[in-house]
Amino acid sequence: MPPETDTPWTMSVNQAWALLIVAGLLETIWAVGLKTTSGFSKLGPTVIVSAVAWVSFALLGLAMKHLPAGTAYAVWVGVGAAGAVLAGIVFLGESASPMRLACVGLILLGVIGLKLAP
Repeated sequence: MPPETDTPWTMSVNQAWALLIVAGLLETIWAVGLKTTSGFSKLGPTVIVSAVAWVSFALLGLAMKHLPAGTAYAVWVGVGAAGAVLAGIVFLGESASPMRLACVGLILLGVIGLKLAP
């Protein structure tokens, strides 16, 4: 399916990949930020997390106009998941066991593989 052309500006595939990576990094922020909302009972953190999530979804949607949906979604989730694990280790004192780090490495290898796959 050819990309839609209803946007007022054009985007290259490389720009779409850049947006996708930013979207994945924002997913890391909102996913880890969910912990600060105390189950959405704290208004300030809930508003911030919701806004970051919305921007992340919007960038994913823009990237999907130029990238295969399955690839874009898998990369978005992979970047977000790996980032959340690493942020948990660095900022929340979560375990940095060799097995966890190896699994994050496998996720990142999958993301790189999807980028390189035709």
